[in-house]
Amino acid sequence: MALKDTRRALLNRGISEETASILLKTYHTLSSISAASVEELTALGLMDEEAQSVLSKIGKRPAVSSTRAKKVVEEEVAPEPMEEVTNFYQYNEGELRLKRIAEENGVELPMKILVDIAARIKNADLDDEICKKLIVRAGEMYRSHLMDQNESAGVMAAHSLGEPGTQMNMRTFHYAGVANINVTQGLPRLIEIVDARRVPSTPSMEIPLKGVATQDEAYARKVASEIEMTTLLDVASIETDITNMRLIINPDIRKMEAKGIDIDMMADRLNKVKAVRNLVEKMDFDIVVTADEYSYKRLQTMYDAIKNAKIKGIDGITRAVLSKTDGYWKIITEGSNLREVLKVEGVDAERVMTNSILEVADVLGIEAARNSIIHEAMGTLGEAGLDVDVRHIMLVADLMTNDGYVKAIGRHGVSGRKSSVLARAAFEITAAHLLHAAMVGEVDHLEGVTENIIVGQPVTLGTGAVNLIYSPKKGDEQ
Repeated sequence: MALKDTRRALLNRGISEETASILLKTYHTLSSISAASVEELTALGLMDEEAQSVLSKIGKRPAVSSTRAKKVVEEEVAPEPMEEVTNFYQYNEGELRLKRIAEENGVELPMKILVDIAARIKNADLDDEICKKLIVRAGEMYRSHLMDQNESAGVMAAHSLGEPGTQMNMRTFHYAGVANINVTQGLPRLIEIVDARRVPSTPSMEIPLKGVATQDEAYARKVASEIEMTTLLDVASIETDITNMRLIINPDIRKMEAKGIDIDMMADRLNKVKAVRNLVEKMDFDIVVTADEYSYKRLQTMYDAIKNAKIKGIDGITRAVLSKTDGYWKIITEGSNLREVLKVEGVDAERVMTNSILEVADVLGIEAARNSIIHEAMGTLGEAGLDVDVRHIMLVADLMTNDGYVKAIGRHGVSGRKSSVLARAAFEITAAHLLHAAMVGEVDHLEGVTENIIVGQPVTLGTGAVNLIYSPKKGDEQ
C-alpha cells in the first residue's frame, strides 16, 4: 500500500493529519501500525490516550513472533448481568375513556393515536357524543391511509426518496446562526445517510445545556472550553534553543485564562507525552523541555511530539461555538465524540444530537440509530424544502437496522444481501454474482420486482398477485 493510500485510510478512520504524519514516518501500512504496541506508538511522540485511540480505530492485530513468551492468563471475571428495567405506560382517565368509546363503536385505532387525541382534547371538556364523532372520523382517516394489499411498499419508498433527491442541490451550508461551522446538506448528506458512512464529511454535534449554563454566557463558555480540544500551540508558542538543546514554551496568559488552563496543568499534560516524559520543568513563567542527548534529530522529535499535544478538551472536537436559540445557550461543534460529551457537567445529555449515525449506534444502541436515521433524513429533506412522508423514511431506517447493526443501502449492505441472484446481478458487478451463483448452485424463486422484469413475466404485486380462475358451467347445469 502506497503512503498516500495509507494516509487516506488513516484519515477515513477519523485519525487527524498530524497524527497520521507522525505514524507514517515509521510505519507504511495499516497492518504494521495495528501490529505495534501502545508503548511503540507513544515512543513516536503520541500521548497514551491518542495511541490507544489509533489502535482501536484501526483494529489491533497482535504481532506474530516465532518465540512467544508465556503469559499468565488472568481469569476472566464474568460481567454481572444488567438489571432489566421496564416502565409500563400508565393510561390516564381520558385515554381509557377514548379507548372504551372506540371499542363500543367497533373502531380499530392504534393506542398511540388515541393517546395523541386525548392529549389534544385534554382541557376541552367534550361529551361522549362529540368524542364518538372524533373517534369515528379518526378511524376513517386511519383506514384511508393504510396501504392496499399487495402494494409495492419498497418501490414506493425508493421512488419517494429518489425523485426528490434529484431536485436537491450539492452545496454545503453554514450552520444556522453560527459563523464558520460548516455542515453538509442536500444530496451529499442524503447519500452519506443511506451509505451508512462511518465518519460523515462534516461531523457535528448540537449540545443543549442545562441549569445555569442555559442563561449564563460565561458559564456556557466554560462548558464549551471543557469540550473543545485545546492543543499546546493554541495557548502557547514554542522556541527552539539549539545552543542548549532545549525547547522553551511561552504560554499566552490571556488565551490560557479564556480556556481555563494554568501553567501547572500544561506542565502536567506535557509530562504525560512519552517522548518528553521527565524532561519538562517550569522556569519562571515559561516551561522548558531539555533534550536528554545532544542531537538535532532528538530535538526535532521532541518538537513534533509536543506541538500538537492535547492540553484540555475532548478528542475529535476541533471547535465548539456558542449559539443562542429561543433565549437559551447551546453549543455547536465541529467534530463528534458522543460518548465523552455525555459525561461533561452542564450538558443536557438527554437532548444531545450528533450527525454521526454509527456513533449513535455504538453509544446508545440500534433503536437510537434508527431514530437518528429518520431524524437526519427528514431534516435534510426539510432543509431543501421537500415534503416526504415520514413512513417512507421509517421503512428505509427499518431495513438498514433490522438485524441489529447499521448497514448501507448498497452492494455491501441491503442490496448485496438479497436472496435473489438476478436482483443482486442487476445492481452491480453482474458477472461475479452470476458466476458465484452458478458455482454454488443457487436457485432464484423470482419473488421480487427486479428479477421478474428481467425474465419478462408479471411481477407479483398489485393485480399481478391475483389469479382469477373461471370455470364455465355446462349447458345442463344452467
